[in-house]
Amino acid sequence: MSSSVVDDPLIAALRERLRSPDPGVRRVALLDFADLEDEALLPDLAAVLNADPDTELRAEAARALAGWDHATAVDALAAALLDEPPVRESAALALQALKDPACGARLVPLASHADAAVRAAALRALKELRVNAAAEPALSALQHADAAVRREAVGVLGWLKHAQALPLLAAVAADDADAEVRRAATGALGLASPEDAAAVLPALYVALADDEWAVREEAATTLGKLGAGSAAAAEALRQAMGDAYWQVRLRAARSLGKLRDRLALEVLSEALLHPAGNLRKEAAIALGEVGDARALPVLQAAQADPDPEVRKALRIALQRLQGQGAGA
Repeated sequence: MSSSVVDDPLIAALRERLRSPDPGVRRVALLDFADLEDEALLPDLAAVLNADPDTELRAEAARALAGWDHATAVDALAAALLDEPPVRESAALALQALKDPACGARLVPLASHADAAVRAAALRALKELRVNAAAEPALSALQHADAAVRREAVGVLGWLKHAQALPLLAAVAADDADAEVRRAATGALGLASPEDAAAVLPALYVALADDEWAVREEAATTLGKLGAGSAAAAEALRQAMGDAYWQVRLRAARSLGKLRDRLALEVLSEALLHPAGNLRKEAAIALGEVGDARALPVLQAAQADPDPEVRKALRIALQRLQGQGAGA
C-alpha cells in the first residue's frame, strides 16, 4: 500500500469502523489495519492502543505494533506500560521485538521510572538493543527492591559488556536475596575480559556453592569461560562433579573439557556411569577435549552405552584421542 492514505476510501471506511460503539467491529477493523502493514497507519494503531475503552482491544493494538521500529509505535507502546496489566504485558512483549538501537533512546527515561513494572519492562526491552545510555539506570537498578527490576538490570549490563559493572555484578551474584537474580548475575560475569577474570572468580566460587542448583549450574558454566589457567577454578569444577544435581555436574564436565583439565580424568570417567544420559554424553565429550590418552580404556569400555547420543559422543572422543595421538 502507498504511504499516502489520506484519500483512500478503504482507509476512510476502516477508520469509521474504529469509531464504532461495538468493540467487535472495532476489533475487526484493527486487525484489518494491522494486516495492511503500512507505516502511515501506525498513528491509527497507536490511537487504539492509547485511547480505546476496551482493554482487550488495547492489548491487541500493542501486539499489532510489535516489530515496528518507528517513533510512533515506540512512544505508544511506552505509554501503554502504564496501562492495565493485560495491556502492559502486551506492550512489554512488543517492545522486546525492537531491533533498532535508535529506538532505545526513547526508552531510557523509563528505565528509571518509579513504577517497578514499567522500569523492568523498559530495561528488558533495552537489553538486546545495547544502548550505552542504559548503563547508568541499569547500575542504579541493581539496588532496587523489586527482584524483577534487578534481574533486568543485570541483563542490560551483561549485554552491554559493561566492565565497570563487574564488581557490582560479582556482589549481586554472591549476595542477592533472589536466586534468579543471582543466577543472572553469575552468567553476566562471563563478560569479564581475561585481565579482569581473576577479580570475579571468588564470586563464582561462592555461586558454585549456592543453595539453588540453577545458580550453581550457571557458575559452573561461567567458570569454564573464565577459569583458563586457574588451578583453583579447575579444582572447584572437579568438586562440582560431586553435586547432588546432575545438571550441575553436566555443566562442570563441559567446563572441565574446555579447560582441558587432566586432573579431571577420574571424575569425568565416573560420570560415564551416571544414570543421566545427557551427563554421560557431556563427560565423553569432555574426555575427548582433555586429550589425555589415559582416557582411552575408559571410553572404549563405555562403547556399549544404551543411549545412541552417548555412543556417538564416545566415538568422536575416541577418534579425537586416537587421531591426535594424545599424550600420556
